[in-house]
Amino acid sequence: MASNGTASSFCLDSTTCKITISVVLTVLILITIAGNVVVCLAVGLNRRLRNLTNCFIVSLAITDLLLGLLVLPFSAVYQLSCTWSFGKVFCNIYTSLDVMLCTASILNLFMISLDRYCAVMDPLRYPVLVTPVRVAISLVLIWVISITLSFLSIHLGWNSRNETGKHNHTTSKCKVQVNEVYGVVDGLVTFYLPLLVMCVTYYRIFKVARDQAKRINHISSWKAATIREHKATVTLAAVMGAFIICWFPYFTVFVYRGLKGDDAVNEVFEAVVLWLGYANSALNPILYAALNRDFRAGYRQLFCCRLASRDSHETSLRSNSSQLSRSQSRGPRRQEEKPLKLQVWSGMEAMAPQGATDPEGWSMELTHSFIRSFIHSFANIYPIPTTCQQLC
Repeated sequence: MASNGTASSFCLDSTTCKITISVVLTVLILITIAGNVVVCLAVGLNRRLRNLTNCFIVSLAITDLLLGLLVLPFSAVYQLSCTWSFGKVFCNIYTSLDVMLCTASILNLFMISLDRYCAVMDPLRYPVLVTPVRVAISLVLIWVISITLSFLSIHLGWNSRNETGKHNHTTSKCKVQVNEVYGVVDGLVTFYLPLLVMCVTYYRIFKVARDQAKRINHISSWKAATIREHKATVTLAAVMGAFIICWFPYFTVFVYRGLKGDDAVNEVFEAVVLWLGYANSALNPILYAALNRDFRAGYRQLFCCRLASRDSHETSLRSNSSQLSRSQSRGPRRQEEKPLKLQVWSGMEAMAPQGATDPEGWSMELTHSFIRSFIHSFANIYPIPTTCQQLC
């Protein structure tokens, strides 16, 4: 959010400090842009990732990418120069974009938690609960709320403490005013209520995963089940921990500034918590995409497709040559039994093991695999996993 009220107290005279801060901010911006571009490219090049469950992740990536392109560079320049040099009109647009994109990013995280809750708590009805129409309505609702709290509120002066101006009278600053009502409403809608729901949903997901880990002890060792539960706990802690650490300090300061005024908040501390919130946009591609097994496969396809294709081609040639020599030396053998192909609800084919002819036995294995997949990683949001296929 555009609360860059960093005046002379944040302007450091030391050249070393300015260079250090500029390097840190530049790296953060580049990571934000690059990470979210990779997410968009992975979805665009991998058909497995083009489904409803990833719509919110793609929406999140696009939102964070726009934040990195349209907001963060100007925030960095303003932070380092301590003077707004782009004019009052663009200041109004900049602050509105900042509030809108940060709000949309958080609400996308909120929708992802609801999507995963439906996938884990009721996987059989998930395709009925999460439909294209409902996903589209959710995305529209995200942007309606974001625009209302940003462009509409700022341009109509709903956030202003006085009736004559929306920003500080000095043209050297670019800072959104926050009154009592706007601070509380924006804090509740944008952060505190979504945080409460996310805590409840992820806690319920963790309980389901822990119960399933106990149920599958009869088909796997106790040590393996414990390891899977530990990985699930770490993943869940990373998702919620990053969200709380990045945004809780900022919104606490934001609401406090609305209640007590700008003078009650230290400007250096306000700048630190602001960029801490920005950092969440750099972490999102890792937490919500890289921890997803299908997205990891998409990343490998994106970066290693040509190498994998060449290796696969060479392996296939060697295998065919070896099979031909054996067939010529030993004579024809009985034709091997073909594996079963089962069609699952996600539209992908699952290959049964060689020699498997009983669909019921294979479906039982799919059930166990489904349970293990949620224990292995909460980031994999597909209710029924399928066997890994060739990436290229």
